[in-house]
Amino acid sequence: MGEKEQIEQMKAAFSKYAESQGFRLNPDNAEVERICKSLLANQRKHGARYCPCRVVTGNKDEDRKNICPCIYHRDEVKKKGRCHCRLFVK
Repeated sequence: MGEKEQIEQMKAAFSKYAESQGFRLNPDNAEVERICKSLLANQRKHGARYCPCRVVTGNKDEDRKNICPCIYHRDEVKKKGRCHCRLFVK
């Protein structure tokens, strides 16, 4: 499967996930595609889809919390109206 197809699958899955959580995917499609490309790059480089806004330390146990959607996104959307990487918004 090519990158374009992977991005479309990711967007659909993230959109469905966001809806189930009471928020939504960023309506800026270009921004969402940029984030998805970064997630795929992190998967190639580090072996997991780490959020592009988080630091990957190399400690898999510590870094697990940074796999998208990271453990911080719900609180960020609730407090700021968006997660740090801007994938999810209120």
